[in-house]
Amino acid sequence: MNSLSKYFLGIYTGVKSLLVGMSVTWKELWTKKVTQQYPENRKTLVVSDRFRCELTMPHDENNEHACTACGICQMNCPNGTIDVQSKMIETEDGKKKKILDVYTWDQGMCTFCNLCVITCPSSAIKFENNFENSVFNRRKLIHRLNNEGSKLREKKKEVKPAESKAE
Repeated sequence: MNSLSKYFLGIYTGVKSLLVGMSVTWKELWTKKVTQQYPENRKTLVVSDRFRCELTMPHDENNEHACTACGICQMNCPNGTIDVQSKMIETEDGKKKKILDVYTWDQGMCTFCNLCVITCPSSAIKFENNFENSVFNRRKLIHRLNNEGSKLREKKKEVKPAESKAE
């Protein structure tokens, strides 16, 4: 292919690309625009279930949570927004056990990537789609997720029925 044909091919490709872009813009110009009248429409506003905005640690009615303080969420957080502080206690049978002391999350630094929730082996944390988190002070974006005095939810041991021997 000689240089003159490459020149005209380049012009043709550029004009074609320009026309495709202009056709998309022309179509968008005439589509009906949708504007949400927030905050007036709070009651009818539909937020996608996949929207992530607030990390939470669900507690049950006994103020128990599922976090084992393993720190995997803290290790996988790319920005270091999660801080898991644990302490060692001695159980009734004399064994040492690590329990959650304080679980903090800095919402102001979070990228909402969901890596912490995905990698949590005990499914102790999850994202809620509460999007109204405007504050005037950045210190209010640092949240403690475990409730004061909360403890680890104990796993219930399954009782296996005794096997009966068939005669």
